[in-house]
Amino acid sequence: MLEQTATSLVDMISSGETTAEYVIEQTIKQIEDTSQIHAFLHVNKGAVQQAKEIDRRIKEGRRVGRLAGIPVSIKDNICTKQYPTTCASRMLDGYTPPYDATVIRRLLDEDAIIIGKTNMDEFAMGLSTEFSAYGPTLNPHNPDIVPGGSSGGSAASVATHTSTISLGSDTGGSVRNPASFCGVVGFKPTYGMISRYGLISYANSIEQIGPMAKSISDISLCMSVIAGPDRNDNTTAGLTSVLFTDTHDVAKNPKVGIVRQMASNDNRIQNVLDKAVERLSAHGCTCEEVSLEMVDYSVAAYYTITSTEAASNLARYDNIRYGYNMDHTGYEYHQYITKARAMFGAEVKRRIIAGGFVPSAGYAGRYFLKALKVKSRLTREIDKMFESYDYLISVTVPILPFRMGEKVDDPVSMFLVDMNTVTANLTGKPAISIPYGMVDGLPVGVQMMANTTEDAKLLQFAQILEEGHTQ
Repeated sequence: MLEQTATSLVDMISSGETTAEYVIEQTIKQIEDTSQIHAFLHVNKGAVQQAKEIDRRIKEGRRVGRLAGIPVSIKDNICTKQYPTTCASRMLDGYTPPYDATVIRRLLDEDAIIIGKTNMDEFAMGLSTEFSAYGPTLNPHNPDIVPGGSSGGSAASVATHTSTISLGSDTGGSVRNPASFCGVVGFKPTYGMISRYGLISYANSIEQIGPMAKSISDISLCMSVIAGPDRNDNTTAGLTSVLFTDTHDVAKNPKVGIVRQMASNDNRIQNVLDKAVERLSAHGCTCEEVSLEMVDYSVAAYYTITSTEAASNLARYDNIRYGYNMDHTGYEYHQYITKARAMFGAEVKRRIIAGGFVPSAGYAGRYFLKALKVKSRLTREIDKMFESYDYLISVTVPILPFRMGEKVDDPVSMFLVDMNTVTANLTGKPAISIPYGMVDGLPVGVQMMANTTEDAKLLQFAQILEEGHTQ
């Protein structure tokens, strides 16, 4: 039952073949049975009652939403007024927002059931979900291996069938990276396609909420619900709602560029990409190697820009408006704030310190402004590429999922895991990770990118790879 797609489950619940109550009961049991994975920080205790209400409305012949009875998990940096939102940080321990994020309201309006809040790297700063203040999430395929990050809990919840759809956030690959590591589908939409209202900010200029699921059809269904303009988020201005579940015009004999700079040095991983390219070629696609020279500078530019924005965004966490239960007696004002902020995790402190340094007087031109120039040149370069090619393809992550603790003390090595994913964020393009192979029992994802606002076409085209993987 829990391995069904969202589309199938909605049909089964609506037709009376099963009930929302049964689906949710089985989901909660599965959460308990897989608790060692530590995908969740909070589980909705009222989920069964909400499911019963949906079943009652179906029996009465009343309208139910497009996600009626579907268990959806939510990354713990997306605001939910009925459940805690901690960003996996002790700084927000026990904090419950006074409002729902726009995506949450849209899910609830379509009768989705928020099954729980998922684990993550603290304030979404990490690539392995090892930097959670509440302990790491494990990879469902091997508990000694990281699940990717920062949305590791969301990816693990889909992989363990403890949610049918999950929402994460993607600032540099934080949806696609764990989707690849856990063997699920992860989608980063065009910047502004989904409202960021209610997403606790890390790096405003490039972060996006994105869904993870078992299938591309479920991604499309979820996008039909949560995408579109929002008066509370001006980054969505000018975008129109797209019915992602409709059929869209896809170019005949599309041209696909294989990005040279995103190749893997591991032949086993590269072989997975080669098989994906063979699949596309067999479907009439013209696949050619292309070069994006600025990709080599993308990771450095990404961490310079995001650290600067993170340092600004996290300045509000001073332990005065919210924070730790820390006695203020005996502290001078600045000492008190310094003591409180020193209790952030190592990765958060690292990025705050870097973000305070790189834009400072005397260094802004050397680091921050140069990073903005890289971002601008990369955007021009990829826009030019999309004049000749319909899609770009690469492996999602150029290495296999690594062991717990392997890269914790080597931040530069950890940052390079983002090499293939940050380009989509810096340029605002839509990108998807599709599971396409296994190496040593661990999943390998293939990434595809499209031009701005061509999200629906990308999802439709990517089904060629999904069908090839499942056959």
